[in-house]
Amino acid sequence: MLLAMLATEAGSCIAAAADWPTWRGPFGTGVSIETNAPLKWSRTQNVRWRTVLPEPGNSTPIVWGDTVYLTQAIGNKRTVMALDRRTGKVRWTYGAESKVPERTQRMNPACAPSPVTDGERIIAWFGTAGLVSFDKSGKGQWRTDLGRQNHQFGYASSPVLHGNRVYLNFGPGDREFVIAVDKRSGKVLWQITAPTPGADDTYGTWSTPTVAQVDGRFQLIVALRDHLAGYDLESGTNLWFSRGLGLQAKSSPIAADGVALISGDLRGAELAVRLGGTGDVTDSHRLWREVPPRSRIGTGIARDGHIYGVQANGILDCVSLQTGDIVWAERQPGAGANSAIWSSPILVGNLLYVINQGGDTVTYRASTNFQSVAVNSLGEPCNASLALAYGDFFIRTWNALWCIRGSPAETASATASTNHSGATANPTNARPGATTRAK
Repeated sequence: MLLAMLATEAGSCIAAAADWPTWRGPFGTGVSIETNAPLKWSRTQNVRWRTVLPEPGNSTPIVWGDTVYLTQAIGNKRTVMALDRRTGKVRWTYGAESKVPERTQRMNPACAPSPVTDGERIIAWFGTAGLVSFDKSGKGQWRTDLGRQNHQFGYASSPVLHGNRVYLNFGPGDREFVIAVDKRSGKVLWQITAPTPGADDTYGTWSTPTVAQVDGRFQLIVALRDHLAGYDLESGTNLWFSRGLGLQAKSSPIAADGVALISGDLRGAELAVRLGGTGDVTDSHRLWREVPPRSRIGTGIARDGHIYGVQANGILDCVSLQTGDIVWAERQPGAGANSAIWSSPILVGNLLYVINQGGDTVTYRASTNFQSVAVNSLGEPCNASLALAYGDFFIRTWNALWCIRGSPAETASATASTNHSGATANPTNARPGATTRAK
């Protein structure tokens, strides 16, 4: 583990420089602080290891030190798996059993939320099976029963760590609320019922909240039915809200340059709100609103006054944060037949990486002129986002967890101190937990 320690932009956790402690990385923004990222790979090239998973899943792996953590459904069990970062060997699998049937759709298997860690504990939301904390050895620390989660399309919001608290957007379904619990005990500190009741079984939000600093104070920004809202971290008091989001959101709010942005889906909208207001800021602080929305499931990247986003239909785009105008919109070059995107891009230096449902990772520049750099395919279905830690990509497909490494000549930057060899591995249809490693 690198010795340099870093406080995240949102203060959500303290991470070693090369760790990936949340599904959106060390800052919770999708931005990596690393400069050494693989640029070329395939099923047989630059594969460090591949570990077969027991069932399909959409959650993104997280990494702390020498361990990769992943949420995984195994029958009725909702688990966290811990794997050795260097070898892919499964160290432990622990969790809780879902004692009542959970509804979802085939494309969103149970355990869709990603875990989060501060290096001492790993916290995961298992839907009806509760919010659960484990120590690094897999021993359960606490479990908080939040009641039944009930929606035909399941759940997906990941827990958020900030200081000594865990925040969660519980829903969608007939019970929708935002909650804060003590990360050390699981004790509920506050719970706020969503202002628009979840009266239907089709819409809702699967959105993970964002912690942002506004006027010197941190607040929780959450996408709820028809509302984008900010809440006080300590008390749960509603600080501001903007109406007009619509009934559905799957991406997370983005906070940058004094603006909060959310992209809805289906019967929703895409809107941007100037931060710093109080109460109903719909008329006073809303910068723009796009209806119908550029339908998004993945969350974009803010950089230099622009949002680099991905549309669910596979379109990559660059949008002005202040106006909502499209700077460019392009189809993925070189992608396979299934180019739809549920994942979120990550930013390494000036390069964006995003993986589509066909398992193709498209790399392109964060620039106001579209410039494609590379397309690398694993040939397996994928809805999870990429994780980058210690110079390696960790990619969760529906079949396996992959570790991709790059040789010095085949990375986004050749300046990293770790020398990767670029050896070859040959994945097979092995049993769950079996690992194929480069020799």
